[in-house]
This record gives sequence, structure tokens and C-alpha cells, in this order.
Amino acid sequence: MNLEISVQNASTSNAVPDPARIQSWVEAALAVQDRAKVELTVRVVDEAEAAELNETYRHKQGPTNVLSFPFEDPPGVETGILGDLVVCAPVVEREAHEQGIALESHWAHMVVHGVLHLYGYDHLDDAGAREMEAIESRTLTGLGIDDPYME
Repeated sequence: MNLEISVQNASTSNAVPDPARIQSWVEAALAVQDRAKVELTVRVVDEAEAAELNETYRHKQGPTNVLSFPFEDPPGVETGILGDLVVCAPVVEREAHEQGIALESHWAHMVVHGVLHLYGYDHLDDAGAREMEAIESRTLTGLGIDDPYME
């Protein structure tokens, strides 16, 4: 696979993982699809930018942990562009602390989750949620990270 990942850190957080770690999580999530070429951007942001994007594109108030913006190729053109992920560092940090899980594990989960959304997976209904969670679980355990859905 020809892979091009851009990691942009626009966050003031001191706890943002190294771009190489983020890339490794993206690569693990990309294994669910067989594509010759993939390009995507991961942008790490603070709460203000996440809230603005969430309100503008999802019409929901406040920041969220991860937003996925899939790219749709024009008819008859294959670019390999998968889309953009936006990860809100303060929200991911807060969730990890509140849930009592390792920060890096939660980062990995959010990146994998976001990439799956770029591929079109969703959790809008029970069947979609079960399928997406199963893929996330397999991908994360393959990375040596505990299954986030285990009780």
C-alpha cells in the first residue's frame, strides 16, 4: 500500500503522542480495507477548534473527541484520499482520566475509531455499532492494547 499520512499538531497539550505513534495506529486501522493508495490527515486540536468544527459540520454544541471528514472522489477519478481526522487532545485526555484508562490506549482507540469512520463504518444502529466495535477490538488487541469494550 502506498501510504501518505500527515499529522498536524495544533494543540497546546503536552500529552499528544508522537506522530510516529499516531501513524502506527492509522496503519493498523487501514488494514481493514485493501487499497493501493491512501492519503489522510490527522489534525490534533484544542477544544475551541473542535467545538467550532463540531458545531459547523455536525450541528452539535461543544468539542468532541474525534471528528472524521471522509473525502469523496469526483466521478471517474480515484485520488486515494481517504479524508481528514480531527482529534481533540483535551477531550481525549479528560475521557482517559474519567474512564481510568491509559492515555495512550485511549488515543489509539480514538485514531482507529476515526479511521473506521473514514471508511464508512458507523455506530448509528446496533448492527453497525457491533461491527465497528468488533473491528476496533481486533485492531487494538493486535496493537497490544486492551479491548475498550470488555466489561
